[in-house]
Amino acid sequence: MNQNIDIRISSNADSAANFVASEIANLLKENPSVTLGLATGGTPVEVYRRLVEINQRGDISFADCTTFNLDEYVGLEPDHDQSYRYFMQKNLFDYVDVNRDRTHVPDGVAVDLQAACSDYESRIKSAGGIDLQLLGIGMNGHIAFNEPGSDPNGRTSVVELTDNTIAANSRFFEKAEDVPRQAVTLGIGTIIEADRIILMATGSNKAEAVARALVSEPNLDSPASYLQTKKNVTFVLDAEAARLLPKSVIEASVLIT
Repeated sequence: MNQNIDIRISSNADSAANFVASEIANLLKENPSVTLGLATGGTPVEVYRRLVEINQRGDISFADCTTFNLDEYVGLEPDHDQSYRYFMQKNLFDYVDVNRDRTHVPDGVAVDLQAACSDYESRIKSAGGIDLQLLGIGMNGHIAFNEPGSDPNGRTSVVELTDNTIAANSRFFEKAEDVPRQAVTLGIGTIIEADRIILMATGSNKAEAVARALVSEPNLDSPASYLQTKKNVTFVLDAEAARLLPKSVIEASVLIT
């Protein structure tokens, strides 16, 4: 395991969310024009709720920041209630003072998806790169929609979703067959170029993926394991997500309350 990875373990998911929200809020205070990489899914919802509270108290502002989301389903319009643009609006953007024109989500309905992927990469570069990237982790170790077998040097592209990921996401749709089979995603190569990365994982169902990401050498079967190849990475875990880590790793971690 890369000894540069900072592991923080909390007793529960709430304290993990508090920690991550505080890290983002502190960065916004230090640099109001920061560029944030944002994630969707169940894990960051509480982080966003806390950021809304902090913003509405007047302690932080999103007015000058720029955001880039990790991914989007192919074929879903931005106003579809399962699109990731919709998710971000309903969980964060609609409730804070962010400039909509500075919030970016991949275009899953572009006529030319490949051109849209190249344009997204260009926008990130034009913004000076991502200062802080928030990540979750899938049960199969995927980060964003980079499934096992993904190129560790990959850039933003259209990807096929695995049956496992489709099944995991089917709970958000009326029927499993409604889940899109493709997505646009930042590649692993793009993700690890962020200045700082925080990966957040909670719940016992993420424990195996977390252990593989941190204990194994970087490998294609665990896309998240490639985070070991860079510095300034923090894994924020609750006790359940950390339960399969070796004792030596847990003892070297920092406990948060």
